[in-house]
This record gives sequence, structure tokens and C-alpha cells, in this order.
Amino acid sequence: MPRLFATALPGLGPLVRRELQDHPGVTVHEVAREGRSDIVLFDVAEGARIPRPAAAEDCFVEVGRTLREEGDAAPWIARRLWRGSRVERGIELWRRLSHHRQPKLRYRVVVRVRQQRSFLRTELRRELALAVQRDRAGWYEADPADLELWVAEHRPGAFIAGLRLTDAGMRQHGGRAVERKGALRPTVAAAMVRLAGRPSGILLDPCCGTGTILAEARSAGWEVRGTDLDQVAVAASRRNVGGATVEVADLRSLPLADASIGACVSNLPFGRTFDIPGDADRWVREALTELVRVVRPGGRIVLLTPQAPPKPALAGLRLRERHPVLLLGVATTIWVLERAGEAPPPGGTPRVSRRSA
Repeated sequence: MPRLFATALPGLGPLVRRELQDHPGVTVHEVAREGRSDIVLFDVAEGARIPRPAAAEDCFVEVGRTLREEGDAAPWIARRLWRGSRVERGIELWRRLSHHRQPKLRYRVVVRVRQQRSFLRTELRRELALAVQRDRAGWYEADPADLELWVAEHRPGAFIAGLRLTDAGMRQHGGRAVERKGALRPTVAAAMVRLAGRPSGILLDPCCGTGTILAEARSAGWEVRGTDLDQVAVAASRRNVGGATVEVADLRSLPLADASIGACVSNLPFGRTFDIPGDADRWVREALTELVRVVRPGGRIVLLTPQAPPKPALAGLRLRERHPVLLLGVATTIWVLERAGEAPPPGGTPRVSRRSA
């Protein structure tokens, strides 16, 4: 049974755990945080598929664990992390998934520690490189490398080591044809789309930017629609999410009928890269009022914004979940709201926002 772990942006670890728990043969043991990343430890049953959770940045096969209390010195920790059958099994799995068969490998060691009173991070990295060299004839350090050994103090005094099974393609989800400053990370977009629930009808992103949320929603099985005030953003979304319906519109006056949207997922502007026009609280109240109009009863509205929605703006909504996250050093929150109320009567005439009619 392979032991693995995944890394995620701070705050997304619990959402990666949920995603992994839906995979057959996967048992999640722990969610920890080493400072720069959340770390999710899990096992995969023999014969089960190795998962690639969409909200995770990278996946690793574990090759060692140790504790500071068993010997708080860099040479001792290095020897405990790189030894024996776990290393052999880890390399075998890495070779199978990477299709790399050459006996000589370029390798790189990455180390993250919580404190450097006992030894420096660079000391542990050097000792681990020496341990690999003693064990693997012909391997040599290089950057870029064929294989990466990552070590993290995921809990105070507890170290875990693993071989990286993924590359940048996992966290970039295939990349974007058009890039733009301030674009949302695909892993965050994937986590938000998952919080919207099972695909059912149209998922709207009314501040779609380069279309990252739309792309993740389409991959998850939603029909997608996007709007943005910026014509440049609309053009970028159309290129990045070919065939999607994307148009210029103000979030506060959407060209959509009442209760016509299954869910809304959006990264709201909050004044760092893109400004909110006018008074921020008033803008949020008007935006949420419009979203309550277009989202069907029971549909979810998932928003990324650092400020809690003002209470007057929550009329007609239930707060289901909130997930604080850290993006590039900026603290923000994923808010999961649910549209309350009864479904409109059948045969009624749908209303379109008067501002856009």
C-alpha cells in the first residue's frame, strides 16, 4: 500500500482531503501545514489508481519519516529519512509513473523546516544530498533535475520526505492561451467549483477575467457562462475557454432571466489588482442582490473575497461554509452561500434585469 502526500495552498488542505476521500481505495490520515503549504497524508490501496486531486499543487510518494526527538541533528535526520525499503518502493513507483529508465539521474533536494535553532535548513539539505549520493551510484545534483526529493517539517518536530510524482502541469491544469496579471490559480478555481456542488445547468462567473473558473467548471461537467466589465478580459476568456458564452456586462445588472443559473462561482475584485467601482459595501450588496435573482433556489454562490459579505447583502442566502486561504501572502476567504426560497412557478415569464434590458 503506497504512502503518499499532496501539497496545497494554505487553507486548501481540507478541500483536497474531501476530494481524495471520493477516490476508491484512498484513505486520508492527516492534514497538516508547514507554513508555505498544507500537506495531506494519505494511503492508496494496492491496485488502486494514484489520484491527482485538482485542488492540490503536487503529489509525492513518501520515502521516510522521523521526529526531532529521536535525534535533533541534520546528519541523523537525513539518515532516518533516506533509507531502506521505502526508498526502493518510492523510486520504483516514481519510475513507473515517469517512464524514466536511465540508471543515472539528476536529482534535487528541497527542504522546509519550521525552526533553525538546532541546525540550518541548508545543513539538512546538504546531508540529504550526501545520503542520496552514498546510496545511488551515478546520481548527481542538478537544477533542473529528473527527480526531486522534498522534505517538510509538516508538524512541529515531525519530518516527512517524498519523491515528487508530478510536475508544473498538475498545478497549471494545462495552462492558459492568454495570461493576465492577477489571474486566479487553477487549483483554487477547481476547489471553488467543487464547492458549488454537482453539475446541474449553467455555472456563471460574472467576473470571469481570463476564464480560469469557467475552464475548471467545464472540466467538471457544467455548462458555463461568463461576464466581465472589461472587454480585454472577455476576449481573453473567449480564447482560453473556446466556445463558452462570454460577454461584457456589469455584475449588478446581468442580462439573465430570474432563476436561470444553477450556480455562481467568482473571484470578486477587492482592490489589489482590479478595483471595485464606487463604495465597496454598496457594490457587494448590489452584486449579491443580483446573484440571488439569477441563481435558482437551492443553487450555490461561491465567492473568493477577503471581506465578509455585509449582513444586509445576505438576504435570501444561507452561509454554508467558509474557508480562509492564503494566496501569494494575501489572506482571503472562500465563502459558500446557498440561495434560499421556493422555485418559481412553472410557466411564469422570466424577468431580465431592468438595467440591462
